[in-house]
Amino acid sequence: MKYVLLFILFWPTSSFSAPASFVPGEFVVRLKKNVSVQTTSWSRLEQSLGATVKDIIPEQNIVVIQRASFEDPQVALKLLAENKLVEIAEPNFIYQAHRTPNDPMFLQQWGLYNYGQTDADLTSGIRGMDIGALKAWDITTGSKNMIVAVVDSGIDYYHPDLQGNLWTNQKELSGKEGVDDDQNGIVDDIFGANFVDSAHPTGDPMDDYGHGTHVSGTIGAQSFNGQGVSGTAWHVKLLPVKFLNENGTGQLTSAIKAIHYARSMGAKIYSNSWGGGGYSENLKQAIEMTSQTGGVFVASAGNDSSNNDEIPEYPASYPVANVIAVGSMNNRGRLSDFSNYGRYSVDVAAPGENILSTDLYGGYTILSGTSMAVPHISGIAVLLWSKNPELKNTTIRSRIMSTTKNLLGGARIRRGLAYAPAALQNAITNPDPDDPRSWKQLAVKISTTHPYLNNASQEFAVYIPGAKRIALYFAKFKTEVDLDKVELLNRRGERVYEVFGKHDGEYSLPVDGDYVKIVFTSDGSVTDYGFDVTRAAWE
Repeated sequence: MKYVLLFILFWPTSSFSAPASFVPGEFVVRLKKNVSVQTTSWSRLEQSLGATVKDIIPEQNIVVIQRASFEDPQVALKLLAENKLVEIAEPNFIYQAHRTPNDPMFLQQWGLYNYGQTDADLTSGIRGMDIGALKAWDITTGSKNMIVAVVDSGIDYYHPDLQGNLWTNQKELSGKEGVDDDQNGIVDDIFGANFVDSAHPTGDPMDDYGHGTHVSGTIGAQSFNGQGVSGTAWHVKLLPVKFLNENGTGQLTSAIKAIHYARSMGAKIYSNSWGGGGYSENLKQAIEMTSQTGGVFVASAGNDSSNNDEIPEYPASYPVANVIAVGSMNNRGRLSDFSNYGRYSVDVAAPGENILSTDLYGGYTILSGTSMAVPHISGIAVLLWSKNPELKNTTIRSRIMSTTKNLLGGARIRRGLAYAPAALQNAITNPDPDDPRSWKQLAVKISTTHPYLNNASQEFAVYIPGAKRIALYFAKFKTEVDLDKVELLNRRGERVYEVFGKHDGEYSLPVDGDYVKIVFTSDGSVTDYGFDVTRAAWE
């Protein structure tokens, strides 16, 4: 029997995964540790992989390859999985901006201060259902030391309401035109960088779609300058990292490179108003690197009115410690009709419906979407970190989540409306009753064989008399993505949870009742570690 430790990312085929598009014939391949993309010649890689090398991402030992566009992608992925050089192989997914556009009707920023005014739909708001900006500004208005990477479609860096809060690369600004003065591989990246063509990035992050400019205004438009709108943070450095093109779409390789660039330039907060690609282990690992270096990764939950507990939306659904998944709220204090939700997968809500902010060519416009909710959270993170620079990234996340206000009409998400004054004062207003870490704990010992066998089928059960719901803790979990999986069923035999991939140190979704059945199945191709369940949380 041959054991190969790898993940293979297929586009989703089950009801538990979101549909995903990808660049025909292109694959993002992470090589094993004994092969380096920096020291191995491209010709050798091309010969070994049977493909043309288009680009490399040395930070993760990734090579981007091109195979015949007419080739069956499933066949290509299977061949790559069997290659002795390959650790991870996945399609070059295409992502798109989360936006629900709306025509301007009433120019007012109710998300910062909701006094009951009407929005662009002429719907009267409910007073106080906002992020509490007025009270927060009495405590802090931000800091120029805080760098927010707007990983998006770029920024209109000529916009008069944004210019004063733009990040600048001092080495390039004071250097020679046409020269890579800071030697980071990108020439004249004075205001940021453009990774739309990931193989040939440039130093011009000018927005040609408008999405990134709108997001940026909500985060940090200048205040008290006598024009336009106010940002959530008056003082901040906005770093445009463009990977979405003029149509609002971008590739997996571009997203990964954009994130690495932002990290290398000192970003503390990553604002991500995009999604739609399939599960990518490479993208997840890039996000994990932002967590390891102390950053906060804010991501939009999506605009499909769907349950992210059942159909994950990436990158918001990646189980990484620094990710904050954000849903959209309207001015009546309810989750927007278009917003994705999830009691265990969407962390907080923020204003995202009929949001006025900056637009291209120095203008202003009103847009809707979870994209518009994300920058409110990014701005709150700026305020919180400005006041408390000693806080860790995971503390920033937990502080924002633990100090929310209740949404009206039922939450359908983990917490409620993010509320800046409470976050700044650490006033816990809404303890999370659904966090299994706060429940009673029972030691259990359930494991597959290590590594598990091909064509395996194993069943286990956990029974806790008197429990109303149970969540299992996977101390270690690693299976082949999409093909080797664990399902949790309730006493009625209904499937509640399905999981695959790598999920060390994570709780499952809760299963209602006093009984959980665990079903593990594998196919006949690749095997991996399997899992260890070491405790069950219950209440």
